[in-house]
Amino acid sequence: MKFQISKYKTIFYFFSLFFNYILNAESAKIVSGPILGYSTLKEVLVWVQTDQKSNVKLEYSEIGNSKNKFFSEEIQTKSEQGFIAKLIANQVEPGKKYNYNILIDGKKIPAKHSQVFQTQPFFAYASNEDPPSFSFALGSCSYINEPEFEVPGKTYGGEYFIFNSILSKKPNFMLWLGDNIYLREPDWDSRTGFFHRYRQQRGIPELAPLFASVHHYAIWDDHDFGPNDADSSYWMRETSEEMFKLHWGNPNYAKEGIYGSFIWGDVQFFLLDNRTFRTANNNKMISPRQILGEKQFQWLVNSLAYSKATFKFIAMGGQFLNPNPIFENYATYLEEKIKYFPQFKI
Repeated sequence: MKFQISKYKTIFYFFSLFFNYILNAESAKIVSGPILGYSTLKEVLVWVQTDQKSNVKLEYSEIGNSKNKFFSEEIQTKSEQGFIAKLIANQVEPGKKYNYNILIDGKKIPAKHSQVFQTQPFFAYASNEDPPSFSFALGSCSYINEPEFEVPGKTYGGEYFIFNSILSKKPNFMLWLGDNIYLREPDWDSRTGFFHRYRQQRGIPELAPLFASVHHYAIWDDHDFGPNDADSSYWMRETSEEMFKLHWGNPNYAKEGIYGSFIWGDVQFFLLDNRTFRTANNNKMISPRQILGEKQFQWLVNSLAYSKATFKFIAMGGQFLNPNPIFENYATYLEEKIKYFPQFKI
């Protein structure tokens, strides 16, 4: 009799563990995203974040041909990476649009709004054809309120309907120019703080439709790098870089810093890093004082020289051309500005 009771207890315990595992797996959900990252002719990145460890996959099909479905490689989200998955759609063709869905542990997550990505159309510089037309949005300084961490009085954030206005213009992509999040004092000393701020920032409903159907590229400025006016001395610099690269879907990054480049049609964008190599604003002992640094500048010069693009955009999270030496603009770093930029005629 004792043996039978013990046996039934063992069986009950086993099934309790089994059903507890099943229930936990079924309860996994999306907490941020999906967010469209880079788009090329043959590949697209889709970013998503879950609330716990889970297996995530992308399902997609060309608009007008829903029966022919494709799937990305399945990725298991992990705690040490904030349960983030970067899903790659690599069974695509140039100049097409695709509906997509996110699958978590084999279950399709119902879309709350349009989920469509696009590939870039093929364009050959040597041909006589006109390059494809496109539009893009620019934005920066996105402050999302979190009441328990705001200073008394009027807060900076609000009027989030601007994201709906951007979406209504139907840009092909958006380039975020820095201060895309605003780290607060509880955030910038730990990985936990960084994860919290990115998740809080991306949790507002107004951002979700824009993230899900417009492609996104980004650089940073001080507030998504660290504390106000942060520079190369920032003690969490490496962590900040890791968090940025984890949370954004640019097609490439430097090994040190977040600078890189991408092409859309006959336009090339050069994305600069104005924080990783920056001399402190109040440091007058070092000469020359720098924002970009020699290595990044040489990369920029080589990249511009090689580029075949008709138009070239240089993006940096700060003012290039303002001649007044105020705040953090380039006029306060004249040695580097005079040394490097007159030859570009910008």
